[in-house]
Amino acid sequence: MQFGIFTVGDVTTDPTTGRTPTEAERIKAMVAIAEKAEEVGLDVFATGEHHNPPFVPSSPTTMLGYIAARTERIMLSTSTTLITTNDPVKIAEDFAMLQHLAGGRVDLMLGRGNTGPVYPWFGKDIREGIPLAVENYALLHKLWREDVVNWQGRFRTPLQSFTSTPRPLDDVPPFVWHGSIRSPEIAEQAAYYGDGFFANNIFWPRDHFVRLIDLYRRRFEHYGHGSADQAIVGLGGQVFMRKNSQDAVREFRPYFDNAPVYGHGPSLEEFTDQTPLTVGSPQEVIDKTLSFRESFGDYQRQLFLMDHAGLPLKTVLEQLDLLGEEVVPVLRREFDALRPAHVPEAPTHASLLAAKKAEVLS
Repeated sequence: MQFGIFTVGDVTTDPTTGRTPTEAERIKAMVAIAEKAEEVGLDVFATGEHHNPPFVPSSPTTMLGYIAARTERIMLSTSTTLITTNDPVKIAEDFAMLQHLAGGRVDLMLGRGNTGPVYPWFGKDIREGIPLAVENYALLHKLWREDVVNWQGRFRTPLQSFTSTPRPLDDVPPFVWHGSIRSPEIAEQAAYYGDGFFANNIFWPRDHFVRLIDLYRRRFEHYGHGSADQAIVGLGGQVFMRKNSQDAVREFRPYFDNAPVYGHGPSLEEFTDQTPLTVGSPQEVIDKTLSFRESFGDYQRQLFLMDHAGLPLKTVLEQLDLLGEEVVPVLRREFDALRPAHVPEAPTHASLLAAKKAEVLS
C-alpha cells in the first residue's frame, strides 16, 4: 500500500490573514512539501497540471525533475497529466527523461483536467474530450513499447518510422494511472490496458465512485489481466488534523468556507458527512480512511490533498508530521493485515522490471 499527497498547486488567499502568496512562494512551498513528505516516510508526491490562474504547476516534469534531485526515495507522480491537450509524443519523451533522472521513481496519472477553456488554448475541441483521451493514450502506449512507430489518427499528424527518445528506463515504461471523476469511458480504458484507475474520490459522494471502481474491476477481469480484486486502484482524500478534533474544525472552517473549489456551498459538516473529507483528530482520519476498504475493496494507493485553500506552509508541514507519525503507520499496518496474498501491491519500477525479466525467462 502506498500513501502520499497530491497537490493542485493553487495560489489562494489565506482567509485568516488576507495574504496571498506569490507564485514563486507557492512553487517553493510545493517543493518543501515534497521534501517533507519524504522526510516523514510517505511514498508518493504528486502534482497536478494546470494552465490557468490561480494555479502554478503548468510544467509538472520540470518541477518533479527538480524534486528528484533533492530527494532519494519518494515516488514522483502527477495527479493529472492532460492526455487530451498535450502531445502524446511530448508526454512520452518528457516522462522517459524524468524516469532516467529519477532512477525509476516515476509514474503518472492521465486525465482530462477540470478547466474547459484549456482545450482551445491548445487547439483542441472540448467536445472531443473522450475520443482525444482514447486516441492519445493509444499512441503514448505504443511509443513507449515500440522502438519504431508508424501511426495515423484523427487528432495529430501521422508518424512515420518515428522513435521517441530517450527510451524508457530499462525498457520499462512508467506505470500509468487513469484518473477520473465522472467518466465510465476512462474506467474502461484503464481496464483495457491493465493500467491503474485512480478515483479522485473528493467532491462527489462515495456511491458515485463505488460504481466507477466496480466497473473498472469487472472490465479489468474481462480483459484477462487478473481477477477483479487484483485490479490496481488508487483513491484521493482530504484531511485536516489537530490533536483535538474541536481545534481542527475551528481552525479549518474559515479555509473551507472560502475555498475556491467548495466554499460558499454545503457546510463543512455536510461535506465531511457526504465525502471523504475528514477534519478532526488523527484517529478520526484513521477510522474514516480504513472505511474506504469497505466500499472499494483492497486498493493500492491512497493520496491526500493537504495544501490547498490558502493554508500556510507552516500549517501544511505540521499536517504532514501528523500524517507521517500518527496516521500512516497505523493505516499501513491495518491495510497490510487485511489484504489477501493474491492482491498485488502498488506497481513500482522495480516490480515492473522484475515482472518483465520473469516474462522473458518464461
